Amino acid sequence: MGATDVIASVKAELGKPNASHPDKGRVSIYVDCSPTAEPTFEGRGGEELSIELSTALQRCLLGGKSGAGAGIDLSSLSIVEGKVCWDIYIDGLVVSSDGNLLDALGAAIKAALSNTAIPKVEVAANASSDEQPEVDVSDEEFLQFDTTGIPVIITLTKVGRHYIVDATAEEESQMSSAVSISVNRQGRICGLTKRGGAGLDPSIILDMISVAKHVSEQLIDKLDSEIAAAEACDEEL
Repeated sequence: MGATDVIASVKAELGKPNASHPDKGRVSIYVDCSPTAEPTFEGRGGEELSIELSTALQRCLLGGKSGAGAGIDLSSLSIVEGKVCWDIYIDGLVVSSDGNLLDALGAAIKAALSNTAIPKVEVAANASSDEQPEVDVSDEEFLQFDTTGIPVIITLTKVGRHYIVDATAEEESQMSSAVSISVNRQGRICGLTKRGGAGLDPSIILDMISVAKHVSEQLIDKLDSEIAAAEACDEEL
């Protein structure tokens, strides 16, 4: 996006679901801010921003602690309730930075997940309910990751009396606050996070949400078009 470049990758491995959510898989998101992208990323500056971005992506894509509002359907990652699930690890790397990192990372993650195939898993039928079941992971059959509900992230950066979409680093340096809203294709709000010390009137936040919904339609259409073109190019190769 502009002069901001990010990379997202997806890994999957079998794990055991959390006792609090035995019927759901798990998704972890981690962002690395490379010092080559921005000198201020060296040392603690980069570590703090990495944590901030990782946390914001978790909130925007995975909803609340209960999983409510999640853009990624965690129940689809369950294999055997309470015993086996898929653990999905999403890694983001900031290659160059000129503002609006969260939105760029959100778009990259949506693109990466659309290109993710989960191996089909067969569960042994003769395992007792107390035993850890035996599973066979296929090398040939894969299930395409469902990205229909995965949102894009729209950040509105407040500068003075105005707020800006897709702000540059220079514009962000003048901001009083910023609100990031994740919206899926159905126009549903999947998450919201705010940074910056200045408070916002509820009416302004509602107006920001309205703008985010409008902008998200354009971004989703553009992103889906780019993904479809890349997939078509891969098929030709």
